[in-house]
Amino acid sequence: MIQYPDISPVIFHAGPFAVRWYGVAYLIGFFAWYFYISRKSRRKRLGLEAEGRIDTLITYAILGIILGGRIGYILIYNLPYYLAHPLSMLAVWQGGMSFHGGATGLVIAGLLFCRRYHISFYKLADETVAIAPVGLFFGRIANFINDELYGRVSNLPWAMVFPDGGPLPRHPSELYEAFLEGIVLLIIMQVSKHSLLAKEGKLMWLFILLYGVFRFLVEFTRQPDPQLGFIIAGLSMGQLLSIPMIAAGGYFFVRKNA
Repeated sequence: MIQYPDISPVIFHAGPFAVRWYGVAYLIGFFAWYFYISRKSRRKRLGLEAEGRIDTLITYAILGIILGGRIGYILIYNLPYYLAHPLSMLAVWQGGMSFHGGATGLVIAGLLFCRRYHISFYKLADETVAIAPVGLFFGRIANFINDELYGRVSNLPWAMVFPDGGPLPRHPSELYEAFLEGIVLLIIMQVSKHSLLAKEGKLMWLFILLYGVFRFLVEFTRQPDPQLGFIIAGLSMGQLLSIPMIAAGGYFFVRKNA
């Protein structure tokens, strides 16, 4: 068993405000994406060359991810609680974001932006998913620091006793996700983009496929949300939401070869 590194979720306080690792993880992801897209737009014609257009794009992206992630979590994971405590819907600093909701919000925001400026959605999406695992990595590390989304009970040598997870050692499933959805997926995206960018959308669908597969597998070690438990056939909500990603990602990735 490995000792859980009890790191405070709050980095420092600035008056009444607290700067948290969770928020910093989002900022790192947004900045990484911003600088990556800015550099790519200077080298390629992504339709972002006009002054201020990249700033407008990141505004769309931030709103899409935050609103989609929060609304997705409320509707999918804890609707009864938020109906009873409606003001808590606004308390995003308390956690409660859904990846699947955030991804959906980002896609909607991207479609609206591309329609407004007559830009190829697939071309922009391919470049976005090439760097997206950076944000996923730091997000999962923040989950680990927050002592949340930990795994099921385990007797493996690297299992940890999480402060909020009871006295038994558990899988550090947040670190599994950080490795697969962050490091491994980033390497695959960066290696694959050179051969896949020629077919618009192929890299995006590969990302969707692989994220769905990685998330589905890691969920076997992750403790289900206590308010939901297992949904059907021993599968968690995260796994059920990943199945359509695997199906759609696999179908359209293969179809792009046709």
